[in-house]
Amino acid sequence: MSTIFTKIINGDIPSYKIAEDENFIAFLDAMPLVKGHTLVVPKKETDLIFDLETEEYKNLWGFAQEVAKKIKNAIPCVRVGVAVVGLEVPHAHIHLIPLNKVEELNFRNERLKLTDEEYKEIQDSIINS
Repeated sequence: MSTIFTKIINGDIPSYKIAEDENFIAFLDAMPLVKGHTLVVPKKETDLIFDLETEEYKNLWGFAQEVAKKIKNAIPCVRVGVAVVGLEVPHAHIHLIPLNKVEELNFRNERLKLTDEEYKEIQDSIINS
């Protein structure tokens, strides 16, 4: 059965896409910790990030680096934090989270509830940065 990320990749579920190439996709998290919280996902459905082939693993991080630079340019933050957890969705992914203080990188924090307009604004600012 396909993961929710595969359904997003296939266009079955809408998302706020930030970047995409033939192997990877980045989109805004549907339950963000902060504005600009982005997920970077390999298109090949793989549960554990360390199960990716070595070259794919390296390329995933290179893709994430490019997305993180765009986030840093678009969203006021001290740095873009990185997290790999993998407990909620059985599909390898990287969280890129614009941070101003370490407390913002806590998955127990209440998630933002953004409007469609706010998501589109954030999406546009990152894409155009």
